[in-house]
This record gives sequence, structure tokens and C-alpha cells, in this order.
Amino acid sequence: MHSKQLSLDIDAVDVVDEEIYCDKLRLNQALLNLLSNSVKYTEPGGRVSLLITQKPGAPEGYANYEFHIRDTGIGMSPEFTDRIFEPFERERNSTISGIQGTGLGMAITKNIVDMMHGSIGVQSKQGAGTEFTVCFTFRLHSGPREPQKIPEFQDCRVLVVDDDFNTCDSVSSMLEQMGMRAEWTLSGKEAVLRTRQAVMRSNQYRMYIVDWLLPDMNGIEVTRRIRKEVGADISVVVMTAYDWSDIEEEAREAGVTAFCSKPLFMSELRSCLCSLANQGSPEKKPAGKKRRTGRILLAEDNELNQEIASAVLTEAGFELEIAENGQRAVDMLSHAGAGYYQLVLMDVQMPVMNGYTATKCIRQLEDPRLSSIPILAMTANAFEEDRQEALRCGMNGHISKPIDIQSLLDTLDQILS
Repeated sequence: MHSKQLSLDIDAVDVVDEEIYCDKLRLNQALLNLLSNSVKYTEPGGRVSLLITQKPGAPEGYANYEFHIRDTGIGMSPEFTDRIFEPFERERNSTISGIQGTGLGMAITKNIVDMMHGSIGVQSKQGAGTEFTVCFTFRLHSGPREPQKIPEFQDCRVLVVDDDFNTCDSVSSMLEQMGMRAEWTLSGKEAVLRTRQAVMRSNQYRMYIVDWLLPDMNGIEVTRRIRKEVGADISVVVMTAYDWSDIEEEAREAGVTAFCSKPLFMSELRSCLCSLANQGSPEKKPAGKKRRTGRILLAEDNELNQEIASAVLTEAGFELEIAENGQRAVDMLSHAGAGYYQLVLMDVQMPVMNGYTATKCIRQLEDPRLSSIPILAMTANAFEEDRQEALRCGMNGHISKPIDIQSLLDTLDQILS
């Protein structure tokens, strides 16, 4: 999407029940297939959106959910729309002749939806875009719910700023369930004007929740102007569907207190606001980078992956030694002796000896201090059966490639502690 300069909107509306039972892997596969299709057939500068809604009418203990995937792409003819879920079907016209595809993606998606007892429909118009609607009924988790109220923010005044009415309405409803008084506006300029009026009337907002991408000015500029009016005594939370790491430094300098990912669910919004409440002051300085210690053995045959892992782990404070295959990892661990390495990061697919076999060999070492060393699998095979295979071989956990750095460090912290 970034390379094609496409805009991405992700929103959740009226989702009251978040904890459900379903096949997470297949649900993600179906949605990603549909989103990938939208990206493929939307021209540069277009827009793709995902809207999640909860609908009434489900049996007791269940809930109805709808997923709307909409794009501003090239669209389809009515004749092809009727056949889109048939295997190997691709519309034949000059517009899509250069776009690669097998014609199986939508058939696979339809099969997944059917097996999950859902339904899928499509509406499209040539030159105007396409919308897929996927409907499911999922069983709800019946355990106790966490209380929604946040005592530190009871009855405080909050302004929600987003150019989408549904998002404003949904976020305002969540805030009111947490005990706050929510107002909203569709414009960044109006948000600044309302702030100025609130200051003049000595009835200031205590918090702002601002979308990053607004049509008149972005969320960082809105924050900067609000700070000029009210100073540093309020919290500003920026919502975004994008990775905020690229804008975080600029946003912090402008006065952004925290970030929250879209689609914005009640649990995530509450967690974000609770973290603000626990800080005591929105201007509290974040703690410095955590420095870790210890020596890790990395079993990895790919030189580029070795370089990346070395840079990440040494930056975090670890010492790192590398084995180019599973047999070499077993030998290095055996000769080093107990206590030399604190953990093994084990690639699964390697020459000479793969990661599964190497782990079994380590677990059979005579010295219990060596045989019990923590081992984490690292593999691009991210299916549940791969995770189970790693555990059966004696590994302590499973990390999917490409590696999420923060997830890797958090996992290391958890195991080494």
C-alpha cells in the first residue's frame, strides 16, 4: 500500500463483545486475501478501507459480526461479479491484463468463509470500486468482564477529532462507557477553535483523541496548535492505522502523549488510557532504554539474518555467538559448558542439521544444566501446527519471521527472567 501511495482506513463500530471463539488463522487469511485483492486492483492514490461492525439478532451467547472491505479500484462488470468466487475465474479486459493472478484467491476465500459457517457478498461497479461484505456468527467468551470505568478520568471532558462520523460516534460511546464526557468534531481546525473557546470559558478539555490523517491538517499539527492554547497539562492520544514509529519523534516533540492503533476497540482504548492514568502526569518522561545482559547462541544459516539479529541483540545489550547450522549449535553448546549461554535462538530450516533435530539432541545431553537451556524457534512457518511441532521437540517458544523486534525482546525478557 505504501509503494502504491494508497490510503488505508480501519475502523470498528459498535463492537461491544471482543472476546470470541473462532479460527483466528483462517479469519485472518480470509480478510488478508480480500485486502490484498483490493490493493492489487486499486490504482495509485486510491483508498482501501476495512470496517468491522457488530450486529444485533444473534442467539444467546453468540454475536454477529460484519467485515466490510471497500476500495476505490477499477471495479468489475456485473457479469464477472456473478462468477468471482468460481475457481480460475479472472475478468478478461485490457485494464487488468498486466496484473498477475491465478484466479484462485476469491475461491479460496469463499471456501474458508463457508467452512466457518459465514457468508460473503460483493458489490462492484466498473471504474467506481468494489466492496466485499463478510458475515460471521461467533460464540462469545462467557467469563467475567473487566470493569470499564477509569476512576482517574471520571466525568472529565474529552474531544474526539476524526473526519469519519462512525469513528467519532464509536469512540465517543466507548469514552462514555468509561465514565467520561465525550464530544467530537470532524475537523482539525474546528478542534483548535473549540479548544480556544473552552480556554476562554474556563471549561477546558482534559484529553484529546485525534486521528493522525485528517483532511485539513494532520494529527501532529492539530496537537501542536492545541498545545499552544492549553500548555502541557492535558493528554493527547493520536489514533492511526499505520506504523507510528516513523512519526513518533516528531509527534512527541509536538506534544503527543500516547498512540493507539486502529481499529480502535474498547479494550485497547481503555488500556491506553489506563497507562496515562498510571503515569500520574501526561508529561512524565519515559524511562530510558532497558539494557539487557547475557550471552545468546544464534543458530542461523542466512548471513543477512545473522547480521540483522546481531545488530538488534547487541544493541539491546546481549552478547551473541553464531552457529551456521544445527550440528554446529549442538557442538558449540556442548563444548562451552553450563552457564556460558543463557538461551538459544534456533532457526528451523538449516543445512547439515535442522532446528528440530538440533533441539532434540540438546535435550538429550547428559548435563541437565545444558539440556534444559531455553530454546526459541525462529521460522517463517507461522501456522499453529508449526508452533506445536516446535513445542513437541522441546523448544520453549516460537517466534515467526519476519521478526518483530519488540516481540522478540519481550519474549527474551520473559524467558530469561
